[in-house]
Amino acid sequence: MKKLGWRVRLGLLLIALSAILYFANYLIFGDLEHTLFYLDIELAFIPLEVLFVVLIIEWAIGEREKKNLMQKLNMVIGSFFSEVGTSVVSGISNFDPDIQKIRKNLILSDSWNKKDFLDASDIIKNFDFTLDISKNNPESIIYLQELKEFMVKKREFMLRLLENPNLLEHDTFTDLLWAIFHLSEELESRKNLSDLPEADYRHLAGDVERVYSLIINEWLQYMEHLMDKYPYMFSLSMRTNPFNPDAEVVFQK
Repeated sequence: MKKLGWRVRLGLLLIALSAILYFANYLIFGDLEHTLFYLDIELAFIPLEVLFVVLIIEWAIGEREKKNLMQKLNMVIGSFFSEVGTSVVSGISNFDPDIQKIRKNLILSDSWNKKDFLDASDIIKNFDFTLDISKNNPESIIYLQELKEFMVKKREFMLRLLENPNLLEHDTFTDLLWAIFHLSEELESRKNLSDLPEADYRHLAGDVERVYSLIINEWLQYMEHLMDKYPYMFSLSMRTNPFNPDAEVVFQK
């Protein structure tokens, strides 16, 4: 019995207890026919009990737990964008020569609906990001150095995020964090970013593009969540939109 789990032991105990009670009922009333009759009725009802308890009640509890978990995850994602994400998006967009092509699809407004977010997400997923990082673009090297310094500065914060066990339930955000960590390690491993072979700049551009596409998609999902659940936070996000060059936190009218 020690090798059996507590659920198995409990189940055997309950079965034994039930058998004892039915036997006691027979000894007291001496009516085997009615005892077997009611036993058969109760056995026939077991599948309905399983349906109600397992398929309905447990499903409802699971859905509630899932919503609570997603609520916690969105709080984590919100802190990520406040501390790291928005700045990373702004920094990487400096490398994007095609920023104008996607900017119009990422300037949010309070009139957006689910279809607008879905359309924007489809455009971003199918967009061919090609970032310009090379010696022929000296500004890109400066931006790359600034991105490196920022990521190194935020490493401890990112490590704390990865320690959150709830992230296992959010594959896309976890993929984004790993992509950012990889880019951070690639940049930190190079002491001098201003004098690299062009092949190495192309390699780094690929790592940056991976982060860029993932973070924009995650940003859109988070913005949709804010619009749906927290309009006041969505308002601030619109006024700090890294893709909107005219975004301004202060209300002018």
